[in-house]
Amino acid sequence: MKRKARGELITDRPGVLALADGTIFRGRCFGADRGVDDPVLGEVVFNTSMFGYQEILTDPSYAGQVMCFTAPHIGNVGCNAEDVESGRVYVEGVLIRDLPRVVSNFRADRTFPQYLWENGIMGLAGIDTRELVSHLRTNGSQMGAIACGENINTSELVERARAEGSMEGKDYVKAVSCKEIYSWNELPWDLTHSVKQPGSKREIEFDKLWSRPHVVAMDCGIKYNILRLLVDVGFRVTVVPATATSAEILAQKPDGLFLSNGPGDPATLGYIVKTVSELFGKLPMFGICLGHQILGQVVGGRTYKLKFGHRGGNHPVRNNLTGKVEITVQNHGFAVDGNSISKDALVSHVNLNDQTIEGLHIPSARSFCVQYHPESSPGPHDARYLFSRFFEDVVGYREQGR
Repeated sequence: MKRKARGELITDRPGVLALADGTIFRGRCFGADRGVDDPVLGEVVFNTSMFGYQEILTDPSYAGQVMCFTAPHIGNVGCNAEDVESGRVYVEGVLIRDLPRVVSNFRADRTFPQYLWENGIMGLAGIDTRELVSHLRTNGSQMGAIACGENINTSELVERARAEGSMEGKDYVKAVSCKEIYSWNELPWDLTHSVKQPGSKREIEFDKLWSRPHVVAMDCGIKYNILRLLVDVGFRVTVVPATATSAEILAQKPDGLFLSNGPGDPATLGYIVKTVSELFGKLPMFGICLGHQILGQVVGGRTYKLKFGHRGGNHPVRNNLTGKVEITVQNHGFAVDGNSISKDALVSHVNLNDQTIEGLHIPSARSFCVQYHPESSPGPHDARYLFSRFFEDVVGYREQGR
């Protein structure tokens, strides 16, 4: 459900970011109005992507987090109705260096402050994002509180941030997952058309999808472009809530199971791990991001919180199966401990920045997963081949009589 616009649209009032460790940053507020009696609260994280801020803001994986963009100008291309990855903005707040006053893209139908206001989100501009990111890298991602107004009591704001605790132990999946089963028939956008011209949105009639291999996608916070690419490679797609049982999934008569991205601590998702464990080996599986962490737990792995996470569009990952290096989109604050997984699971991908596990391959169960985002949106397309790989696995399973 979309948040409602919150009070007046503000663009230049003083505001404060208070971190749980007592560090204070000051700037100018924009978007929705949130005062000291109703501050923005969430884990403060940063993303190094140079573009795609609207897709990032609408990624359900960012639920419970305040986003700091490292690109100095955010809002220069405005916002539109197309460049979203879900039905609403999921970040709690936005932190940027500079807010351009002029929107310079022909597809824009509203400004960045207007877009945030419509979604009940407040931003803070004019802060030193270099200093903030350096602080988070040194001291780790932590909870923060943002409020707008004059003469703010920063000590009280720090206490509000501290009271939020940590992202560890928090399950946001139930809040972002769909509530009912639904089917998906959209294809990737036709980028030869603008938002003001017909034809951008492409769909396949549902009655033409029935002969296709059927994949069930568990929605832990799934992004639209994942669903589009599943259809694009040849699947019929049914989306089920993250709370669906193995019996409810099997009732859909799937040929494969997809495990989506999502927010929060993967160690809290025992109910999903149980369901996937019951289906493991019975269906080909493909997991992305949180789906990787879930499948990692199914094969005995433990998850742990990274100091400041991986969030950006330029992370190098080595594919151990081919020796090639892929430039990937990343968005996660937790990882799978490689020393804890079973021998049946092969480490297929490794992050070249810090050697963390980026992918697992379980040949005996026709299953694999990656920690990064092969659907891009935004980001490079190096890893989109994984959707075709999953399709080939499912077709092979189907042709062998399941």
